[in-house]
Amino acid sequence: MRLLYITCGSEEEAVKIAQILLSEKLIACANIIAGSTSIYKWQGEVKQHKEAIMFAKTTLKNTKSAIERAQKLHSYELPCILVLPVEGGLPEFIDWVKNEVANVPA
Repeated sequence: MRLLYITCGSEEEAVKIAQILLSEKLIACANIIAGSTSIYKWQGEVKQHKEAIMFAKTTLKNTKSAIERAQKLHSYELPCILVLPVEGGLPEFIDWVKNEVANVPA
């Protein structure tokens, strides 16, 4: 199992990306946390603005496809999309995630 960490320009954008990834069975579910503040340097300038953070659950097999699809849907030129390995958890939940994305071709 893998956890995708994706920052988005708004809660609406995060919801849209999550809904599409879910409908295409690239993820099993997502949690969206609105109202975070990002501070970063971009093209030589320090920037600060509000974002929404999405945590999406998927499988190792579907990680690459989910990343590629999220990047295409994203409004940012260079979106933050990170993959975090899941070392364990409630076995029934992990099985549920696997079953939700099981029918996606490699």
